[in-house]
Amino acid sequence: MNDRRNQQLHFRVSRQELERIWSKMESSGILSIGSYLRKMALDGYCLHLDLQELRRMAYLLQMCSNNLNQYTKAANENGQVYAADLEDLRTRLDELVEISKQILAKLAEL
Repeated sequence: MNDRRNQQLHFRVSRQELERIWSKMESSGILSIGSYLRKMALDGYCLHLDLQELRRMAYLLQMCSNNLNQYTKAANENGQVYAADLEDLRTRLDELVEISKQILAKLAEL
């Protein structure tokens, strides 16, 4: 299959249409008009997701996992689990649940 781009496409748009195309292109995070138009033509849509909440959630999951492993190791070694440690873990898990709800709400808006 020959994937070379050797065909050209030319068309006219109004000033408002051009401004809207540029605005949507910028909001999608695509810097090239050609890339944006190919993406729209092939996929029919373009999403730019801000993954800051997902990065925060992944970080908290990693911290909870590490803490849980440490608590389990301590409990196995000395037979005790401290209430403060469990409360810290519960707080982090509550934050994870809240972030998950926010992410799902944003995705439902799409």
